[in-house]
Amino acid sequence: MAVGREDVEILKPRIDKREYRRIVLRNSLQVLLISDPDTDKCAASMNVGVGSFCDPVGLDGLAHFLEHMLFYASEKYPLEDSYSKYITEHGGSRNAFTDYEMTNYFFDVNTDCFEEALDRFAQFFIKPLMSADATMREIKAVDSENKKNLLSDAWRMNQLQKHLSLESHPFHKFSTGNWDTLDVRPKAKGVDTRQELLKFYEDKYSANLMHLVVYSKESLDKIQCLVEDKFQEIRNSDRSHFQFPGQPCTSEHLQILVRAVPVKQGHKLRIVWPITPSILHYKEGPCKYLGHLIGHKGEGSLFYVLKKLGWATGLFAGEGVCTSEFSFFKVVIGLTDAGQDRMQDVIGLLFRYIQLLQESGVCKWIFDELSAICETGFHYKDKISPMYHVLNISSNMQIYPEKDWLVGSSLPSDFNPTTIQKILNELSLETVRIFWESKKFEGLTDKVEPWYGTAYSIEKVSPSTIQAWMSSAPNENLHLPAPNVFIPTDLSIKNAQEKIKLPVLLRKSSYSKLWYKPDTVFFTPKAYVKINFDCPHASNSPETELLTDLFIRLLMDYLNEYAYYARVAGLRYHLKCTDSGFQVTLVGYNHKLRILLETIVDKIGKFEVKPDRFSVIKEMAIKDYQNWKFQQPYEQAKDYFSLILEDQSWPWTEQLAVLPCLNAEDLAKFAPIMLSRAFLECYIAGNIVHEEAVSMIHHIEDVFFKGSNPICQPLFPSQNLRNRVVKLGTGMNYCYSKEGLNPSDENSALVHYIQVHRDDFKLNVKLQLVALIAEQAAFHQLRSVEQLGYITLLRLRNDSGIHGLQFIIQSTVKDPGHIDTRVEAFLKMFESKLYEMTKDDFKSNVNALINTKLEKHKNLSEESQFYWTEIISGTPKFDRREAEVEALKKLTQQELIYFFDENIKVGATRKKTLSVRVYGNQHLAEYNSQKSEAVQPNTVQIDDIFSLRRSRPLYASVR
Repeated sequence: MAVGREDVEILKPRIDKREYRRIVLRNSLQVLLISDPDTDKCAASMNVGVGSFCDPVGLDGLAHFLEHMLFYASEKYPLEDSYSKYITEHGGSRNAFTDYEMTNYFFDVNTDCFEEALDRFAQFFIKPLMSADATMREIKAVDSENKKNLLSDAWRMNQLQKHLSLESHPFHKFSTGNWDTLDVRPKAKGVDTRQELLKFYEDKYSANLMHLVVYSKESLDKIQCLVEDKFQEIRNSDRSHFQFPGQPCTSEHLQILVRAVPVKQGHKLRIVWPITPSILHYKEGPCKYLGHLIGHKGEGSLFYVLKKLGWATGLFAGEGVCTSEFSFFKVVIGLTDAGQDRMQDVIGLLFRYIQLLQESGVCKWIFDELSAICETGFHYKDKISPMYHVLNISSNMQIYPEKDWLVGSSLPSDFNPTTIQKILNELSLETVRIFWESKKFEGLTDKVEPWYGTAYSIEKVSPSTIQAWMSSAPNENLHLPAPNVFIPTDLSIKNAQEKIKLPVLLRKSSYSKLWYKPDTVFFTPKAYVKINFDCPHASNSPETELLTDLFIRLLMDYLNEYAYYARVAGLRYHLKCTDSGFQVTLVGYNHKLRILLETIVDKIGKFEVKPDRFSVIKEMAIKDYQNWKFQQPYEQAKDYFSLILEDQSWPWTEQLAVLPCLNAEDLAKFAPIMLSRAFLECYIAGNIVHEEAVSMIHHIEDVFFKGSNPICQPLFPSQNLRNRVVKLGTGMNYCYSKEGLNPSDENSALVHYIQVHRDDFKLNVKLQLVALIAEQAAFHQLRSVEQLGYITLLRLRNDSGIHGLQFIIQSTVKDPGHIDTRVEAFLKMFESKLYEMTKDDFKSNVNALINTKLEKHKNLSEESQFYWTEIISGTPKFDRREAEVEALKKLTQQELIYFFDENIKVGATRKKTLSVRVYGNQHLAEYNSQKSEAVQPNTVQIDDIFSLRRSRPLYASVR
């Protein structure tokens, strides 16, 4: 029974119809119940007030390791991985993460099996099983996870900042853990890691340190009964809340300039200050206020000035690491080569802007504007998946009072200039930590961070030195932002004249198509606009595709200072390249959306190349292409895979070869050619009436297609070409092997793909059902049992309407050729599982897939993305989900087995397989030896991707 039920009024968004109730169980477990009769998924999240700061000395990563181990088994459900299996097979997903002061476990599942899923979840906190065998295997998984991160600059720089702190403070620790910290070192000291794991769990996991959120379609009373039944047996040892007083940085760690060598090309400054945690003043929002101003990108801002000087490529400002005892405020600035050479001026201008804030005083109008934006954002917040909703709330429960569990720190409402001034004063010359990253420091450093191997050097930088930088920096016109004209003032809901359930083709001309879907579901003052420019000249060679990329980058660059105000006010925009042109997307409040849309259209229509900005954008693009080789090996494998299968795709190496030769004049000549022939596919949805939608498209057509000298002409019929997919040979296995691009990376990767069919409802659901049944079995066998690698995935794949199944595995322990044989072995094992499946299990899996398909869209963006996928693929089958549900209802078990035997089974006569293998530095011997091996029957070793593409037929386009 619950010993406490407090009817505290929890602040929730105006449009949130869900019911909330806080209860406390007799074991002191605090619970928030959420009733949503309309939900398609139930979810739960348990937040435990134990994180990596609790790791025992000499066992770095133990809290993270426990997070891995809890998922394995419990006394009530002893079968290993049965929790994950149950969740996956009933339409759900699960995950967990370990933070400094908390660990969070969460899942979602179809509504009809929530009770058992919740019981399985609860048992991890009551009587988990952590067998010796599973413990040893999962240490390997933690080690594999860590190896995945070793060449990530984000992880490396984060650990370097931790390394340069007080050794006695838990912030200094290595929180991920690896084979060394969890096996080698403990064994050397006679320490049994499993016993320490059990002891850690027993000593630290206590119900009074836990916060649970449960989300269901049942009434609050029913959910309460369910929670009381499942969770009251969690042991309460009345453990005191863990506290870690003291600051991680002493004077030794302040006033420092650290030069560090990153993995990737590029230069970056991270300027960090220890500050008072904003959690202590979350309603006054001091870091939101300061981050808003220092991180602003409008005219007069720090970024605006640095960009105008050609020194910066990006800037972020705000609170970084934040705990209950300490926090850091950080400013991260991406530098150009010129900015790298003017680092002192960049730092000087940053402190000059901070000085401007000191001189201007804390401005009430800026706080009020920010508060109004946050308030509108909270009250009209899009509904998200139940799983992420409960995750956000359970994390907040450890930090905030009950009434603010939903809102957290997202709604600054109390204007307190003293508090803001206090944090501003803490951004001082005396407490700064400057981390400067560049490949230019290679060979010039004298220290190495122990966990990731980052080379660095450190020196002291005095306040007087930075003051000198401030004095010598160029005299630029830094000033506060102007009032935001994009803040919506009309939030009224427009009545759709007709209740349109699916998108309709509202208008069609030789210039464009307009698909329209008014909001008849969500009733928020928001809209979604997508304009696809189909331009045949945009991507018919590596060079034109690259020029289109530069065109889009420059457009985004030109729009930045103006459209940034719209982004701040909740109106987002994005431009991106496609395989046949480019797309413009706008999402957010509809009130001022048209103003932004017309500005973007005008910028496209009047595009001109500014040589100074072209130089910066080209420099950024070169670095991006050069950094391609530092992708994770499994991402490299996926790139090769796309290059093999997609007819209109070009290798990044060819684009990188072309890029240095291009100049501003090349782009200036190309842009009008690219736009000279175009067709616009448009989708407008949300709080917009159809007359407005038609008017928008009329305006766009007028800009591009009308007048005496139009920018665009309609496409010729011959120009309606589409990307098509290579058809693999029936009964054939294709294999492409490549050495990893980064010689320092020890990870290898495999993408094992089975090509099955062209888009067809009946075939789609058969493949989807096979994937649903196989997904968790593959994870359990290949990841949990065989420990091939932390990244072990089984996924469906859809390339321009051609459907298939793919295994993605990244490993340091086995080479890709060996992993390929283990995938085949798994498929043989799975064959037996499929044949022996009971009728009840078959029906259960079918129902799980049906429930997933019938899941309602949660917000306008999600709905629009679904319909847009249908439109742009050329189908457009807006009733796809309902049609596939009908196909599922008619599907028999024998039909599924026949489908598997024909297309997926090892040795199936119609099977078409492609294996892409990327070999890391641990497996180069295997890479060289496999090249001399005899080719197996029905196997094609791909030596030249383009020869293969030329030799194979293509699937017909679904468009």
